[in-house]
Amino acid sequence: MKAHNFLLAIIFVFCACSSDDDAGTSITDSRNNQKYRTVKIKGQVWFAENLNYDAEGSLCYENKPANCAKYGRLYNWSTAKIACPPGWHLPDDEEWKDLTDSLGAGARLKAESGWNNNGNGTDDYGFSALPGGSGSSSNFFSGIGNIGNWWSVTEDDDGNLAYVHTIYNNDIKVLRNPTDKTYLFSVRCLQDYQ
Repeated sequence: MKAHNFLLAIIFVFCACSSDDDAGTSITDSRNNQKYRTVKIKGQVWFAENLNYDAEGSLCYENKPANCAKYGRLYNWSTAKIACPPGWHLPDDEEWKDLTDSLGAGARLKAESGWNNNGNGTDDYGFSALPGGSGSSSNFFSGIGNIGNWWSVTEDDDGNLAYVHTIYNNDIKVLRNPTDKTYLFSVRCLQDYQ
């Protein structure tokens, strides 16, 4: 009996300490009572879904509420910078690179379903990246189901563009591109450092 209890104790310690990744919790945005799943990856706590807070400077893809419910809202950069709830922020370029470079491939961040043309990922960490597409303030939309774009707060050297991190349905990489700040892209919030 003692050997059995000892073995259970070893299993418990191993399971409790084997990883710093946590697929586990959620938060509620006090501004609109929207609930978001969160995930801890490599010491960072991220939203495990795209932000869906109705702020000026944001739209649903093709102005359809069902797209907001599935993919979250699309935001221009000025709105994206201030859209996350208290205690959370729009990640900077280095925070995005800490996430993507340490994991090696975008396929490991992509959701297991929701991507067109067999573009689904393995979602190894519970990040559940979905292809929310992009938009513009003139109601032009493209890419839903095929491409996911997420703002960073970081601007280019001239301050004219901001960096976006992108995953395509047919690619496993996370690409980083400076982009016009007026475009509309998804937002993933990152918890403020404690």
